[in-house]
Amino acid sequence: MIDDLSKQTILVVDDAAENIAVLKGILSNGYKVKVALNGAKALKIAFSDTPPDLILLDIMMPGMDGYEVCRRLKADPRTKRIPIIFVTAMGDTKDETHGFELGAVDYITKPVSPPIVRARVHSQLALYDQKRDLEETVLQRTAELNQTRFEIIRRLGRAAEFKDNETGMHVIRMSHYSRIIAKTIGMDDAQADLLLNAAPMHDIGKIGIPDHVLLKPGKLDADEWILMRKHPEFGANIIGEHESELLKMAHIVALTHHEKWNGQGYPNGLAGEEIPLVGRIVAIADVFDALTTERPYKDAWPVGKAVDLIKEEAGQHFDPALVHAFQQSWPEILAIKEQYAETVGLTLLEKHQQGAQSD
Repeated sequence: MIDDLSKQTILVVDDAAENIAVLKGILSNGYKVKVALNGAKALKIAFSDTPPDLILLDIMMPGMDGYEVCRRLKADPRTKRIPIIFVTAMGDTKDETHGFELGAVDYITKPVSPPIVRARVHSQLALYDQKRDLEETVLQRTAELNQTRFEIIRRLGRAAEFKDNETGMHVIRMSHYSRIIAKTIGMDDAQADLLLNAAPMHDIGKIGIPDHVLLKPGKLDADEWILMRKHPEFGANIIGEHESELLKMAHIVALTHHEKWNGQGYPNGLAGEEIPLVGRIVAIADVFDALTTERPYKDAWPVGKAVDLIKEEAGQHFDPALVHAFQQSWPEILAIKEQYAETVGLTLLEKHQQGAQSD
């Protein structure tokens, strides 16, 4: 015997109590049956915290008819997947066609036959279960693939930083700075999180720069600068062209994070809003962290001096609106700088890599 907790739930909607009684009698042994005498009540039950697994829906009802109930259920993301079987005396082909066009999965005519009702309900619930299982499997596999992509991007970002004589903390800080700025200007969570995971690839092109240039303990000469300025294009080529939204954004970031608002940047001399938004955001995050971090060719700047330079470069190097957002976000920026300070070392870096998906 099936206990009530494991039974699937059927919602029976009909304005005639006797019709509800018939269907409830047919189904109550194998299912938990909820009932509604009108469309409004049906919607309330369907939109509750415990929606039904299937709905048997009459068409001819006063006020809101079954077609309208179906239309509303299929228009709402919470209920659009619930299978709906119309149960009605309207047996015309046009009526059936209209019901299927609205999203119903089956059509039972009155007076109902108990074996047909049970068979149709069983079949549709089995299909519904299969669809849900498939969707869950797809979601799980998609999540696994995304996690793999995120991890590969982080690891490649770290590889570029290690080659640049960094601990890898730079890519963590600047990616968080980028997300903070993005959220401050109103970017939604999904895109801001995508930027968080794409930003570590900004300097992947440095893998293609010879060590004698990349690690030179002093200023680069003209020829060395020409070579260094190629790393955005190297990075874009390394990432390549992909359908993945994450890799698309990483490609844009790698190629455009050294462009300048005044058009004097590289590699393409883009100006103003010609520069993609994510490139403009990462430009600020990258420069701020680079200034405040020790490099082979310089000491770390004091934070106040770095902030002053960012403000001075508004309208020249940086998008003025994003500089304003950077200033608005200062408490969060400073918190990230302290949380992922260089003195924390590689232990925190490894913990971050393991726990980044929960950020």
